[in-house]
Amino acid sequence: MSSQSHLLGTRRFLPLFITQLLGALNDNVLKNAMVVLLTFQATSWTTIKPELLGILAGGIFILPFFLFSATAGQLADKYDKAKLAQIVKLLEMAIVGVAGAGFVTHNIDTLFASVFLLGMHSTLFGPIKYAILPQHLKPEELIGGNGLIEAGTFVAILGGTLLGGLLAGSEGGTAWITGVGFCIAAVGYFAARTIPTAPAPAPDLKVSLNIAKETWNNIQYARADQTVFLSIMGISWFWLFGSIFLGQFPSYTKNILGGSETAVTLLLATFTFGIGVGSLLCEKMSSGRVEIGLVPFGSIGLTLFALDLAFASPSGISHEPMGAIGLLGLASTWRVLFDLAMIGIFGGFFIVPLYALVQQRANPEHGARIIAANNIVNALFMVVGAVAAAGMLSAGLSIPMLFAVVAVCNAVVVIFIYGLIPEFLLRFIIWILIHTVYRLRVVKLDDVPDEGPAVIVCNHVSFVDALVIMAACPRPIRFVMDKDIFRWPILNFAFRSSKAIPIASAKSDPALMELAFAEVAQALDAGDLVGIFPEGKITGDGNINPFRSGITRILERNPVPVVPMALRGLWGSTFSRIEGAAMKHPFRRGFFTRIELISGNVIAASQASPERLHAEVSRLRGDWR
Repeated sequence: MSSQSHLLGTRRFLPLFITQLLGALNDNVLKNAMVVLLTFQATSWTTIKPELLGILAGGIFILPFFLFSATAGQLADKYDKAKLAQIVKLLEMAIVGVAGAGFVTHNIDTLFASVFLLGMHSTLFGPIKYAILPQHLKPEELIGGNGLIEAGTFVAILGGTLLGGLLAGSEGGTAWITGVGFCIAAVGYFAARTIPTAPAPAPDLKVSLNIAKETWNNIQYARADQTVFLSIMGISWFWLFGSIFLGQFPSYTKNILGGSETAVTLLLATFTFGIGVGSLLCEKMSSGRVEIGLVPFGSIGLTLFALDLAFASPSGISHEPMGAIGLLGLASTWRVLFDLAMIGIFGGFFIVPLYALVQQRANPEHGARIIAANNIVNALFMVVGAVAAAGMLSAGLSIPMLFAVVAVCNAVVVIFIYGLIPEFLLRFIIWILIHTVYRLRVVKLDDVPDEGPAVIVCNHVSFVDALVIMAACPRPIRFVMDKDIFRWPILNFAFRSSKAIPIASAKSDPALMELAFAEVAQALDAGDLVGIFPEGKITGDGNINPFRSGITRILERNPVPVVPMALRGLWGSTFSRIEGAAMKHPFRRGFFTRIELISGNVIAASQASPERLHAEVSRLRGDWR
């Protein structure tokens, strides 16, 4: 997590982090303070039923996401995002003034107008904060940066909710709410002034105010890349999932746990703490890369612990309403809190890589508009989730059973997404392999080109060599591999999902060999990264076999750069042929075996003879087999 700590000490991240955290804090201070005040003073302020005020405020807050996201995305692509952040913070100070006027005059319409404006403030800032990260952070810092942003956001939500309630209940609360809100906005503005310049990717863009047309355009920009669009759908599903849980905390605390108002904070704090921890752990668990293998891991945890929460919930209340301290004295409460914390942690594993993936793979020219599309879909999913939850509860479903239904739906939704994009499950398999069987150290991968065609050559030690290299490489690789290895059970799914190219010798299957070379040429023509094991077989004694002439044929057709690599430490593992055949003794070296992958300097196609490549790979590997 050193990368994350380092980011908090840099000007290219810290001011943005502070600006975002304070903005989220202020949103929740003002919104929750208003709901608390109106709940307890509803008869003198409005004729609206108190139980409807929270729902109405939430609906008004989310409405601007539908109305202004398209415009916000255009503005963030057309203008310097740092300057826009300053303008948004000035707007926030004005909004606090509107809220203050509503509190002083006890005018419900003015207060709801301020909630609408707060929603607009969040709508405008959303594309700025997420689209600016790829401009200011290195690719390997995206996971850490997103983890900090998500952790900070949920801490701000919790802090704002608590502070808003405290201010609303204090003597002279309306004045305190206004004053504190203005101070938070002012500090946020000064933080925004120190955000480094973020040049506009599309300065010639003509901003259109046609909301329907631009909303549709933004969604089409997101749909241009299936992985980006389905990542947005996954993010939106998580917000639906999380909003249902958050929305039911008050009723669940009162009617299921038998807790008082103060106990609601206990549940909220536990859930928020979990998301913060999960978001921060993402950077550690992914070794600084955008590791989408964490997404299936997160979805499994969300389903399992949401189901356990449903079954762990008490079936009846046998005591008087208790505060947080009283509930902590009950054994059943600890299981509930554990489930909520784990849902939060696995939620962090689920959502942080998805945000980073959208930022990494989105077209930079449309980056902010794609984030705007994400915000629109997020809002739509949360509205649908709220309506569906209300319908199920009205039909007689209990809150624990609602949680169980959401857990099952989560499993169905994510399986559907993974079916459309097997890359998620592929990365999950690779992540499990690298974090249980092996402990991979990557020595150097700087020479792998960020884009464009290239060939990776490496020594062949085991049946999982391709998976280990894919785990370390930031780009997808299409490996050429022996047809028998390609057909291995379980691993076959991984190889098919990565579009590996099966090959055979001219003696055993000449037609398949010709087909493989043709497919390699097509892949390189398309700008893909192709990986080959020039030995043509897995080593039987740990030594590197002579390199065959296949690499020469490939480079004659496509003279692309060649990146030599060497695997070290895999000889002797269960997937190697140290005992003649692999897998004779599973986990024969135990778990977390140390292995390394090292790459050398790029070699031009004209100089990449089999002998030269063999010598370079041998040098890189050294004596450690």
